[in-house]
Amino acid sequence: MAITLDAVVRTDLGRGASRRLRRAGQIPAIIVSKGAQTVSITLDEKKLILAALKDEFYSEPSVINVNGEAISVKPTDMQRHPVTSRIIHVDFTRV
Repeated sequence: MAITLDAVVRTDLGRGASRRLRRAGQIPAIIVSKGAQTVSITLDEKKLILAALKDEFYSEPSVINVNGEAISVKPTDMQRHPVTSRIIHVDFTRV
């Protein structure tokens, strides 16, 4: 069973914007693909944590709904805070 997450495209980029998102309970992420442009998105922190606790999040393709479009992705890099181990940023690759 594929894990499904809802995301919103973000246009406000940079360190300050990412900090504001994290304070609001959101996680900045990107979706990278060879044939398409990189998409900057925002994920809900609690739903991402629940998904990251499952083994199939890393082994099977997950689905991210971005503005009504379902994108099949796999996580390639997850950055965590060095002290609290809180997720700071996630890189996804389109499958």
